[in-house]
Amino acid sequence: MRGVGVLAGLALLAACAGRGEPRVQYVRVEVPVQVPCRVPEVAVPPWAAAGLRRSDSLEVKVRALLAERRQRIGYEKQLEAAISSCD
Repeated sequence: MRGVGVLAGLALLAACAGRGEPRVQYVRVEVPVQVPCRVPEVAVPPWAAAGLRRSDSLEVKVRALLAERRQRIGYEKQLEAAISSCD
C-alpha cells in the first residue's frame, strides 16, 4: 500500500516537471471610472426685487418681480446646462 502512494506521488511530480515556467498573460479589462465634472460656476445674478422698499409703488414692485422672474428662468437654464454637460 505504501508503495502505491509513493508511485502516485512520483507520477504527479513527473507530470508537473514537464510543464516548464508558467506563462504570464496580460488581459486588458475596460472599467468605467468616475471622473469629476468641471464646469464653470454659474454666477447668481443680482435679483431685481432685492432692492425693493416698502415705500415703492405697486407698479415698481410688480415690474421688479416680473423682471426677477425672467432672471430666475434664465438662471435655471444656465444651471440645467451646466448639469447636463456632466452627463
